[in-house]
Amino acid sequence: MDEAHSAPKVLVTGGAGYIGSHTVLELLGAGYRVMVLDNLSNSNAESLRRVAELSGKPAPLVVGDIRDQSLVRDLLAREQIQAVLHFAGLKAVGESVEQPLSYYDNNVGGTTALLECLAEAGVRAMVFSSSATVYGDPRHVPIPVDAPIAPANPYGQTKAMIEQILADLVHSDPRWAVAILRYFNPVGAHPSGRIGEDPRGIPNNLMPYVSQVAVGRLAELAVFGGDYPTLDGTGVRDYIHVVDLARGHVAALARVLARPGAFTVNLGTGRGYSVLEITRAFEGASGRQVPYRIVGRRPGDIAQCYADASLALQLLDWQAELGLEAMCADTWRWQSDNPQGYRETS
Repeated sequence: MDEAHSAPKVLVTGGAGYIGSHTVLELLGAGYRVMVLDNLSNSNAESLRRVAELSGKPAPLVVGDIRDQSLVRDLLAREQIQAVLHFAGLKAVGESVEQPLSYYDNNVGGTTALLECLAEAGVRAMVFSSSATVYGDPRHVPIPVDAPIAPANPYGQTKAMIEQILADLVHSDPRWAVAILRYFNPVGAHPSGRIGEDPRGIPNNLMPYVSQVAVGRLAELAVFGGDYPTLDGTGVRDYIHVVDLARGHVAALARVLARPGAFTVNLGTGRGYSVLEITRAFEGASGRQVPYRIVGRRPGDIAQCYADASLALQLLDWQAELGLEAMCADTWRWQSDNPQGYRETS
């Protein structure tokens, strides 16, 4: 058997999305064979066409939902999948407060349906895309992995519930190997400018909102809350470059393929930046002004959140390498080259 066909084959759910597409590119670069399952509800198949172009390797997509168990069963059997990287799910804090049932159905119900299919197929290796939102409003920062789990919104609650389901699964069958990656605030884009974050409608996350103001798609930035107990009154978050984050998934995959058991790590930089610090840094990277207006706080938001990522270094030999300058410069390259996102293909 040649080397290309002996490499592990992995299924990436939600792999056409922002973090998923960057991870698919890193997986291909690391020699894995990849199959993507995505319902394209908040993503674009163009991202994977560009991943294939950048990598020189196929990034095949099956359009479908993880809740469609007959589709998932067929895919697992046909493709002889050995591990799953699970990104698929809804992810907007504010929307989850307004539409909790949709979040529990998609995120928790979808993951349970997927896990049933994996168990039947004997595929017991998973890297799960979790979130720092499981910590809620932390008592202390930086936040260690053993901090209390107390999500402040339905989105975070769905992630915490899935983590518990995975822990119970590993306890019930020690053959499972599961990595739970709690990540903080992914930003940036691939340095080529070919793939990046392309939210539909008004962005829920800060960096695409700032970049769309800078490129002229939006008139001004709405800063949600200017009265937090932080240095300048705006929320503080740990922003991590999406390429660093993707590499963290590759490191976690190598570990789950090598040994059974479960582990949980934070993926972040270990330092926080306020909304206004990010805005000023982006103005520097883009050479454009970013007008902003401070509005009321969003439901479910907290004052500050940044990571203690030391366990990821210990277990995975991984740490974030790309700083705020690269985050802003790469975001601006993506946004200025693709002002309408993937809807303007070239």
